[in-house]
Amino acid sequence: MARMPLAERRRQLTEAAIRAMARDGVAKTTTRSIAAEASVSLSVFHYCFDSKQALVESVITTLTDHSVTVVKDAIRPRATLEETVRAGFQAYWDHVRAHPDEHMLTYELTQYALRQPGFEHLARRQYGLYSDAYAALIDQLTRSMNLRLRVPVSVLARYLAAMTDGLTLNYLVLGDESAWTEILDTLIAHVAGLVHDDVHQA
Repeated sequence: MARMPLAERRRQLTEAAIRAMARDGVAKTTTRSIAAEASVSLSVFHYCFDSKQALVESVITTLTDHSVTVVKDAIRPRATLEETVRAGFQAYWDHVRAHPDEHMLTYELTQYALRQPGFEHLARRQYGLYSDAYAALIDQLTRSMNLRLRVPVSVLARYLAAMTDGLTLNYLVLGDESAWTEILDTLIAHVAGLVHDDVHQA
């Protein structure tokens, strides 16, 4: 077996865990099945992760990074604020449609962490990551487009995280793609309304 840096091996095992958990469920996924998915020995797994908590935290962080990366790549200043915001949410929506199992897994991880004694902080970390990701994206936009917000960044970040979370679960349950365009229009209108009019219209 080829040797590789610890960080790279952890990434390999984390991605293997995501595939296994999305396929079999969090509760049914074992360290042995993750090692098999990654084609490594069980000893390699235990060398990289000293507890299931560490693994679950790595999975949560990586899943969040998957979504945030596509949005970051899509968001850049465009002709209007609406076009810029639409590009970011469209990129996220495309990721949900392309990887529904990953997004379903995020909800399962939340429930698992809340129900597993000693894991509750991982659910809080998960939703903290969502808000932090939005805060960073908002800061990026306000700086690049010289925007002034009507509400604090932290409030808007948590609001958008909650809205996105709810809309994603709604789609995973109902599977109604036809409603997305109108929902996106409504979301963009809300976001634009939280920017001061003088800057928004400039």
